[in-house]
Amino acid sequence: MTTLPFATDLPPVTREDWLKLVDGVLKGAPYDKKMVTATYEGLALDALPPRKGTAPILAGRAAAAPWTISMRVDQPDLAAANAQALEDLDGGASGLSLVFASSPEAHGFGLPDGADLDAVLEGVMLDLIETRIESGAFTGREDALAFAALVEKRGLDPRSVAVSFGLDPLGDFAAAGTMPITWGLLAKRFTETSAILAAKGFKGPIARASGHVFHAAGASDAQELAAVLASAVAYLKAYGDAGVSLEEAAPRIDVALVADVNQTATIAKFRAIRLLWGAVLRECGLPETALKVHATTAWRSMTRRDPYVNLLRSTVAAFSAGVGGADSLTVLPFTQALGLPDAFARRLARNTQVMLIEESNVHRVADPAAGAGAVEAHTDGLAEKAWDLFRTIERRGGLADVLSDRWLQGEIAEVKGRRDKDVATRKAPITGTSEFPILVQAAAEVLAPLAAEPAPVNDGALQPHRISEPFEALRDAADAAAQPPKVFLATLGPVAAFTARATFAKNFFEAGGIAAPVPEGFADLDALVRAFKAAGTPFACLASSDEVYGTDAAAAAKALAAAGAGAVWLAGKPTAIEAELKAAGVSGFIFAGCNVLEALAAAQGAAGLK
Repeated sequence: MTTLPFATDLPPVTREDWLKLVDGVLKGAPYDKKMVTATYEGLALDALPPRKGTAPILAGRAAAAPWTISMRVDQPDLAAANAQALEDLDGGASGLSLVFASSPEAHGFGLPDGADLDAVLEGVMLDLIETRIESGAFTGREDALAFAALVEKRGLDPRSVAVSFGLDPLGDFAAAGTMPITWGLLAKRFTETSAILAAKGFKGPIARASGHVFHAAGASDAQELAAVLASAVAYLKAYGDAGVSLEEAAPRIDVALVADVNQTATIAKFRAIRLLWGAVLRECGLPETALKVHATTAWRSMTRRDPYVNLLRSTVAAFSAGVGGADSLTVLPFTQALGLPDAFARRLARNTQVMLIEESNVHRVADPAAGAGAVEAHTDGLAEKAWDLFRTIERRGGLADVLSDRWLQGEIAEVKGRRDKDVATRKAPITGTSEFPILVQAAAEVLAPLAAEPAPVNDGALQPHRISEPFEALRDAADAAAQPPKVFLATLGPVAAFTARATFAKNFFEAGGIAAPVPEGFADLDALVRAFKAAGTPFACLASSDEVYGTDAAAAAKALAAAGAGAVWLAGKPTAIEAELKAAGVSGFIFAGCNVLEALAAAQGAAGLK
């Protein structure tokens, strides 16, 4: 009988051991090209970072405490909003987010400004749940005081009511691009409202430093963190100017961050905000105290096409926020980008969190990512980049000033431009939209369709966007065509030669709504031409191996052009025979890394779409 050693008897595995294995796989390819990832904030993340065993625990929630499952209340009809709220609480939610129509997080729906909160929250025991108020358009004061009046009307002790009032005038400024009054007067109004709520006995938090408007406009993780930190510091200064001690002011502020689809980056971001806030408190001479951090899954990553993939995106984001230490979490229903979510979509949004907590017990370990090399490196890198950007904002006068002179908007636009390019080239693929699209799919049901996002009145406003929008516009154009667009895939040579590129071309064109059925192959050139004529498509795309292209592509392109093809494309990068192919009638090339949006727009033109 063979005796195997226990794991404790095995020698420790070093980074050098791993690198030897990696070298064998890379086969001479540069390590930094294959194993190092660059982020939008300029971090270079090694795929094999050393473990950081001495890293401190960055715990957010109390030991083994679950986060609050906070459901959106965004139904414009008050009776329906109340029914939704009660159903959500009965179905496992432990908190409600009152989303008003003016909020930048409303996304087309929301409670009417000035809504009767007593009707919305009828039957809701406010002292048994956590309530969040999400206002916008500088209406936070009115909504906060209305909620306080409801608590008083019901005879509840304000100290027993867990509520985040969400006063965020700088977030409102970023969303609107302008302020109704100067920042000095707005800050005074903000502190006066805060003083009224504190005098009534509410423990808060009262002010909110939110990153949602920045993230939805395209900000990097470091930019979102820096903007949040600059907001929080601005509110600390406003409290100080109003005579409130920093010891009293700090607990009045909570933070809201966005949980996105990059698991490691999201965990790192939620850990980094605690490092950053701790640094601010130390600079203020204050002891480090707990910071309440709320998470919402990313609007930017939601898709209208194949919306069921949003369930996967939300699950990754929710898991990451929970592991990162979020105190509360709102999962956007998977149909949010299509319209007002129905009960089914809302139930899935709740159950995503219920399963992570009740079945997976994700909440039970404090900071489970602590010590992991990849997470620690990303956390430290984000904190450093965000701190540097925060200091730059402060040197330029603070967040109000960098929004007024539109410096920060320009910085975010630059990052958005780089991300847009990555989306267009599919370096940042979108499953179900730019990759592996489904042409025919039953529409998911919503209570009301989403209207187009209104254009901002002020060009300094940070406009929310979804990264899938350019591809969705192409699909919408294809769907609106009198005849569904179609491309003929001219497969050359044997099946083994053309399958890979034919499959690539099919996914490529269908991302633009252009059907691309893959034929079984053709016996000869005459058979290919007959099939093209029978298909009745206005253009064709050659698909095969480079070897076959060298012998057959030019002749096939000439034959297809002679048969009436308005354009002939080729699946693959231009090679040494590019000039010969173009002379034969090949008008374009599609390949991994090309600008897919530009190619699909041209393909739709070739198919007769405007």
